[in-house]
Amino acid sequence: MKKIKIGIINVSDRASRGEYEDLPGKEVRRLMNLWLSNSWEEDYAVIPDEQNLLEDAMINMADQSGCCLIVTTGGTGPAVRDVTPEATMAVCEKMLPGFGEQMRQVSLQYVPTAILSRQTAGIRGNTLIVNLPGKPKSIRECLEAVFPAIPYCIDLIEGPYLETNESEMKVFRPKKK
Repeated sequence: MKKIKIGIINVSDRASRGEYEDLPGKEVRRLMNLWLSNSWEEDYAVIPDEQNLLEDAMINMADQSGCCLIVTTGGTGPAVRDVTPEATMAVCEKMLPGFGEQMRQVSLQYVPTAILSRQTAGIRGNTLIVNLPGKPKSIRECLEAVFPAIPYCIDLIEGPYLETNESEMKVFRPKKK
């Protein structure tokens, strides 16, 4: 059985300078612990909004650490320093725009400014990279909306088999013929 390693990257100038606690990263960790029944290891980083640093961190987590999933938080808006989608597109071989479409659709139920969000997802080798917003409440809403497809996506890119606590998170895998 392949080892399950998940990368968590909080993209934030202020958090990288230690000006505030990394609540977004803690929320991703909490959700993974709640939803996954497999044991897993994390590769964790707080990166400033610098595209080259973010690209380097994602490449390292995918290629060196062997993460099957990298979840980024923050840097997905229209602000000048928001570069997470650009970094993701630069390091991925395939983009999965449906992730961003679904997350925006869910977020629009709560705030009209969700149309400003540019989060996306893509594949680098055997790694799925998913961009999430930076607020813990939004992280949960968005990740809850797309997570049902994540284990099957990781199956398709030949990553490890993710199992979930069915009472907390139901995922979809097509029935085998």
